[in-house]
Amino acid sequence: MPVYKDKKRNTWYCQFYYKDWTGKSKQKRKRGFSTQREAKEWERNFLNTLQTNSDITFAALVNNYMEDLATRLKPTTMETKRSIIEDKLLPYFKDMKICDIDELAVRRWQNELLDYRNDKGKPFSDTYLKTINNQLSAILNYAIVYYKLAKNPCRAVGSIGKSNASAMQIWTLDQFEQFIGYEKKAAGRLAFNVLFWSGIREGELLALTRNDFIHSGTDEYRLNVNKNFEVVKGTQYILTPKTDSSNRCITIPQFLYYEAVHYFDSLYEPDPEERLFYFTKSYLLNEIKRVAKAAGLNPIRIHDLRHSHASLLIEMGFNILMVSQRLGHEKVETTWQTYAHLYPDKEKMLAAQLDTVKVQGITANLTIEDRLAEFMAQFQSHLKEQPALIDINSEEIIRWDPEKREKATVTAAEFEQEAQLDEGIEAGLASAEIFQAGYLELCGIVYFLASRGLPAKFL
Repeated sequence: MPVYKDKKRNTWYCQFYYKDWTGKSKQKRKRGFSTQREAKEWERNFLNTLQTNSDITFAALVNNYMEDLATRLKPTTMETKRSIIEDKLLPYFKDMKICDIDELAVRRWQNELLDYRNDKGKPFSDTYLKTINNQLSAILNYAIVYYKLAKNPCRAVGSIGKSNASAMQIWTLDQFEQFIGYEKKAAGRLAFNVLFWSGIREGELLALTRNDFIHSGTDEYRLNVNKNFEVVKGTQYILTPKTDSSNRCITIPQFLYYEAVHYFDSLYEPDPEERLFYFTKSYLLNEIKRVAKAAGLNPIRIHDLRHSHASLLIEMGFNILMVSQRLGHEKVETTWQTYAHLYPDKEKMLAAQLDTVKVQGITANLTIEDRLAEFMAQFQSHLKEQPALIDINSEEIIRWDPEKREKATVTAAEFEQEAQLDEGIEAGLASAEIFQAGYLELCGIVYFLASRGLPAKFL
């Protein structure tokens, strides 16, 4: 591994040949190192990134992992990953070969995270611990697929933290009306009204334009939610929605439409295609705290206005499927896990739906598809609430890798554990999902029931 002295610049440089991923030989040169040691270290690190087996160091693997995902993920997602990796993973594992990261190393790392306390004596939140642990597991899963790592030690060790926060804060309609009465700033008042009465996300709010408020000429008023505003390292982005289901057009009350129109008309030289709100997320947070204090209320997070909207809909009697569609959740399961505790008398609801299907589906001669779809939405939600009723131990579960076109049989316990580690799905809910759909996709790997076969789209 020779390096060379640049006498003109009084610095060191390295120059060497390597083979790229196509097998073609290429020359690499890097100048400007202060010492011979720095030049050698840079060359060694570069060559390490070209490793395609489990001898690669964790730092080199992470570099390749991030380069690979950069073309597939949004800037905001990439920045979240980068922050977690640089602050919580690299300080522990960067110099280790991935084949040397064993269960004991992962366990000790988890213990340090669990023992952490900040200056105020507070630990990491359960959801943050879960996110950090999932990130390490995702990287090692990537290594299994592309770098011949034999196994993921995170699976044997188990996870830490929780997928969902233990409790949410909401404002009732009366509390919100009390709050909004103290908001005298037109922009803030409109923003908080939109958040509470539509349930959209904060980033979706900040991306709204005048043209997103739609009046069809009848009594129907709608809000088009089709973009997301984020700031990453000072750069502003207008991004596509979080999921396909997040791209939606929802109904809004008439007063909200006209409040938005009035606010737009009050602006100087307004452009209907430009963003309505030019303040930041931190401004909204500070404003909700200021106005809540003035109104004599305990402040809540901006995202809790979304929870408050969902709570209001449930209180009004809307079912979980309608709430899920309005919030733009990709899966009803997400909505149910978050808001199931707000639904009273769930067993009675199931029985009532069965009665309704039997009576109306037969005597009223209604369309079977319509009635069945309505029934199954409620019934599947019930299954997800009571996953213990589902037993898949008698089923043969097949693990299918579409890229390698390889399949293997796994036990129900192995399937449930992989669902928990790869996607943070609780064991019972994973069983419910595969029982209902016949398959479940986890990190590009498809698990399906042998009795139902592999869906054609994965062939």
